Amino acid sequence: VVVGVVVAAAVMFQKQIVVDARGHLMGRLASVVAKELLSGQKVVVVRCEEINISGSFYRNKLKYKDFLNKRCAVHPRRGPFHLRAPSKMFWRVVRGMLPHKLPRGAAALGRLQTFDGVPPPFDKCKRMVVPEALRVLRLKPERKYCTTGRIATEMGWKYGEVVATLEAKRKAKGAAYYQAKKDAAKKLAAATAAANTKAADAALAGLGY
Repeated sequence: VVVGVVVAAAVMFQKQIVVDARGHLMGRLASVVAKELLSGQKVVVVRCEEINISGSFYRNKLKYKDFLNKRCAVHPRRGPFHLRAPSKMFWRVVRGMLPHKLPRGAAALGRLQTFDGVPPPFDKCKRMVVPEALRVLRLKPERKYCTTGRIATEMGWKYGEVVATLEAKRKAKGAAYYQAKKDAAKKLAAATAAANTKAADAALAGLGY
């Protein structure tokens, strides 16, 4: 079960922050993540395939196709490199917001990890959201948008179905765990209500507990 809480400037210098990127606008999320990285925070971004990009799918597909045409005419293997995975697309956007050719920016980029889906051990971590980057709060309801996963699949990413299968298994496992947790809490509450602990409570109170 995903636990959503707020990433704010006050949430700093934890061991690492795990951000669930589902439903966030790419540029807005990247700017917040870049600022955290430059401040010294380690950031892990999961579910990059469900990041939203404003604008219609067709428009964004044409933009990415235009990007694929940009290459070194002399030696294409020198770059630019056209990364197909959604996690790497987001990584590249964040890189563009960092001075990555200087030691400070390179160190900041080294503190970033991006993943498609939610791999272990992050499936058991508390995952956060960034309210100022959520599409439902920042984009008008009538505006068109698309997901990085769909664009990546159209551009040659081969693992969309694999990630979807693994995500379905993770969600089923999480739902079973949450149901078991609720059942255990209900049994504990019933047992606590049925137990007669007045004598024990009085004895403990006499001892100062």
